[in-house]
Amino acid sequence: MTFFKLASTVCAIILLASPALAQDTRSFTDDAGRTVEIPANPQRIASLQDLSITIPLLELGVYPVASHGRTTETGEGFIRSSKVLTGVDFDNSDITFVGNNPVDIEAVAVAEPDLIITTPWQNTPVEQLAAIAPTIVLDDSIRGDFGMYDVLAEITGTTDQLDILEGRYEGQIEQIKRLIDTETISVNVIQGVDGEVLSWHTYAGLGRVLRDAGFRFPDRVEAIAEGQFERMSAETLPELDADFLFVTYRTDTLETPDDAVGHLELVMPNFCDYLHACRENQMIIMPREEASASSYYALGVMAYTVISHISGRHFEPMPD
Repeated sequence: MTFFKLASTVCAIILLASPALAQDTRSFTDDAGRTVEIPANPQRIASLQDLSITIPLLELGVYPVASHGRTTETGEGFIRSSKVLTGVDFDNSDITFVGNNPVDIEAVAVAEPDLIITTPWQNTPVEQLAAIAPTIVLDDSIRGDFGMYDVLAEITGTTDQLDILEGRYEGQIEQIKRLIDTETISVNVIQGVDGEVLSWHTYAGLGRVLRDAGFRFPDRVEAIAEGQFERMSAETLPELDADFLFVTYRTDTLETPDDAVGHLELVMPNFCDYLHACRENQMIIMPREEASASSYYALGVMAYTVISHISGRHFEPMPD
């Protein structure tokens, strides 16, 4: 792109973005080490990551004016997992779809945000975004899935709502502990991908529920670094076995439980013969959208799933 064309594009973006009304500001140091003057009470947030920013904002009661999203095969935009987690999507709200990765910079400008929140994984240069409105970078790989709620609640003044969400979750965990002797039961989450089996130290929301409730995990899983996962060969399947196994499938791509089983069959034909939980009908297959989401609603769904599948059930424990 020539200098003239680049300058023209930047000028057009600035012209598209209406000047924000005068408002109080404060300094904020983001996860890229940048200190930015942001609105003290932002009213028009553009979220450039649907799972780690948009859904937490919605659960905190904050509707962004614009959001990053995904597209269907026909090109229709959607906020991944949001319909099942919050009930809100582009088609039933005033949230503007600004594209995937990279976002459409002009669409962001047209939304007239007073604050843009992005992540290191968004390929739109921060400098271009900052020409539209104050822009901060939040890194969920540093803060953790639910650590994003803390900073978003602080930015938007919704810490009281976060306290309610956290209090509800604490009650759900206490209910699991009351109904299930979790310390005597082993669990794990596995997934077949391209002929390999994946397992996590803590698998997103589902993993948080299982660990907070006090379930045991296989030694092979405890050896995985916190916040990490490993790809393994078929030979490790017995090391990943547990009293109960959880396996997920993607509903956003129209997968079914049969697909989850099929992915494991690619790891090892007749894999069920090598897993105690599968042989004893103690393998629980569930939608990945709820299991992997950074969402307090999803945590509640996972807590209920654990209770409904394990509490009061006579099961066959793993042999010593």
